[in-house]
Amino acid sequence: MTEETPGFEEKPDVPSGATPDDAEPKAAPQEGAAPAGDATAQIAGLTAQLDQARKALEERTADLQRLQAEFQNYRRRVERDRITVKEIAVANLLTELLPVLDDIGRARDHGEFVGGFKSVGESLETVAAKMGLQQFGKEGEPFDPTIHEALMHSYAPDVTETTCVAILQPGYRIGERTIRPARVAVAEPQPGAQTVKAEEDSQAEDDKDNGSEEG
Repeated sequence: MTEETPGFEEKPDVPSGATPDDAEPKAAPQEGAAPAGDATAQIAGLTAQLDQARKALEERTADLQRLQAEFQNYRRRVERDRITVKEIAVANLLTELLPVLDDIGRARDHGEFVGGFKSVGESLETVAAKMGLQQFGKEGEPFDPTIHEALMHSYAPDVTETTCVAILQPGYRIGERTIRPARVAVAEPQPGAQTVKAEEDSQAEDDKDNGSEEG
């Protein structure tokens, strides 16, 4: 019976001419490890998907911005239309009240604007003013065909341009919108008056210059 030397382990026999490394078992290749070429292809595919996603995001963002702009334009258009409709409604209402305001004005001019009629009339004028109604037309102002309607015409030697000499019916406006022109009597300069005045001014200027030279 062969005795075993304690403390030593038996090693496998190594063929002659072989190195010790040959005696150690080699590790088996890991399963699932992808070759380098496959990893590059996967990265390229992911990059392409990322580019597609980015492009889709940009398109959706552009669509959203376009929808927001259209909505803002729609809101502004609705608000503008609402204001226009309101102004038209107010103008139509006040236009219907103009004959009543004319009666109030005539009563005031004739001293009949008294008592309860005066209280009601002043309240109506106050309400109309709060709604934006403004009266215009004064004697002595230059005639403007865009806001005046000439019902009477005459000549006057003391005017230098066509002038409103009488307000037959006041005009009314709401803001910049005229809802009724002022009906007026106008006077134009007397024919030849401008020529005579120009000659007089010229003669006065000559006399002044002559006086200065003699002095």
